[in-house]
Amino acid sequence: MKFPLQKLKQSGDQPFYFEDEVDVHELEDMNNDIRKIQPVHVKGHADVSGEEVTVNFSIDGEMVLPCARTLADVNYPFHIQPIEVFSLSPYYTEEDESEIHPVQGEMLDLTPYIKENVLLEIPTRVFSDEDQAHDQAPQEGKGWQVVTEEAEEAKVDPRMAKLQSLLDDKEDNH
Repeated sequence: MKFPLQKLKQSGDQPFYFEDEVDVHELEDMNNDIRKIQPVHVKGHADVSGEEVTVNFSIDGEMVLPCARTLADVNYPFHIQPIEVFSLSPYYTEEDESEIHPVQGEMLDLTPYIKENVLLEIPTRVFSDEDQAHDQAPQEGKGWQVVTEEAEEAKVDPRMAKLQSLLDDKEDNH
């Protein structure tokens, strides 16, 4: 989502309004919990005041995250309302103030800030509904499988079968 600086400056005292769908699927490939994310809906306005541009916008979307208990897919809708401030001054450096971002070139690119805000919105844990989790949770994988308590109680380890028969004989004698 890029805006030419000339267009922003032409708006004068009036805010520059924008609305669009932004594809952020690259977030799925990063080292985070996002399994799937649809394009996000971005809507807002930019206000130019001297050498600063203040962008007030909202990001709406839905991402699929793993359940903390079962690793099943959980749809996590989000609504974010960030405010980002950009400096148009060619003398401004990022060390001057951390909350103001310098603009390089003749375009204001909001996409990296949209992605950053979505990443900041990822919760530390999400949980799925119990019914949904049981249906979607993997029941086995490479070298493991889910075992219920009932099945575990009924099953005797073959290495311990001899010991179990000794215990059974001892109980029968007493």
